[in-house]
Amino acid sequence: MDRKIPSRLTLLPLFLLLFGISSCSGTPPKSGLVDGHLRPCPNTPNCLNSETSGAAYIAPIPYTSATALAWQNLKKTIEDTEGVIVDNQTGYLRAVYTSQVLRFEDDLEFRLDEAASLIQVRSASRSGIWDLGVNKRRVEQVRRLFAGRDERAGR
Repeated sequence: MDRKIPSRLTLLPLFLLLFGISSCSGTPPKSGLVDGHLRPCPNTPNCLNSETSGAAYIAPIPYTSATALAWQNLKKTIEDTEGVIVDNQTGYLRAVYTSQVLRFEDDLEFRLDEAASLIQVRSASRSGIWDLGVNKRRVEQVRRLFAGRDERAGR
């Protein structure tokens, strides 16, 4: 049986692709508030924002407990979902989530909208264009766990 051994030129693109994926953590995004609101999403499908409209929109997270307790519960929820809080200011925080296999980093930002009893949210991948729905699933996971905590706190 005649086996063909792949040439180095054939393997080079595969190596570069795998190396590029495994070493991509992306650079930290510009974060923080712009005129009191979360920064708008770029024109890519790997970002969601509750303070926008169109394809990037995701609903904010409502709360019914006292504001300080809701903010504390959000921090606990982030930690329980394996996020690392890297910026914690009054009414704003940013957490980083790292995927287990390829070590991609995504940023979740939260802004307290006390007047509306809402937590505004922005979730964005640091690298690539598509995230295969990862940001949406993560925001929904945070929303579910937070809602359970908030409901228990409101009793």
